[in-house]
This record gives sequence, structure tokens and C-alpha cells, in this order.
Amino acid sequence: MKTSDLIMERLTSAFTPSSLSVRDQSEAHKGHSGWREGGETHFHVEIRSRSFAGMTRLEMHRAVHEALSPDPLDKIHALSLKISAE
Repeated sequence: MKTSDLIMERLTSAFTPSSLSVRDQSEAHKGHSGWREGGETHFHVEIRSRSFAGMTRLEMHRAVHEALSPDPLDKIHALSLKISAE
């Protein structure tokens, strides 16, 4: 299974988002630290869910990291997040 698909699956299961976008941005980081041939090293996630209501920004980020741990989080080099509650 592709890492992006696993990220989608984990976040959908954990947060039942109203919107979710997972973009592999690895090619934009070619030659940088952590980049590997074939990509799937740098991701940008945008997620919107009622599950985040009442959470601080730090709590939302921690919740997403927990949902992605240990796999696929241990396979990627960089993860940028845009998280919002409904």
C-alpha cells in the first residue's frame, strides 16, 4: 500500500473528516535531506473534522501524529499539516 493511501486510511478512521487532502510533495524536495528515489518522503495534509473541536493547535497536531504512529509516520521524512475543526 502506498504511504499516501495509508495516511488517508488512518486519518479517515481516526477523525471521520469532512475534508481530507494528502499530497506527496517529495519531488519538490529532490536532493534534500530525507528524500528517496520513488518519493513518498514529504507530505502535506489538510484535514477538517469535528473531532478537533475544542482542541488547541498543538493538541490537533499531536492527535494527527498519534493516529499516524508508528507506521506510516516512521517511513516519512517531513509532514506539514493544516488542521481545522468544523
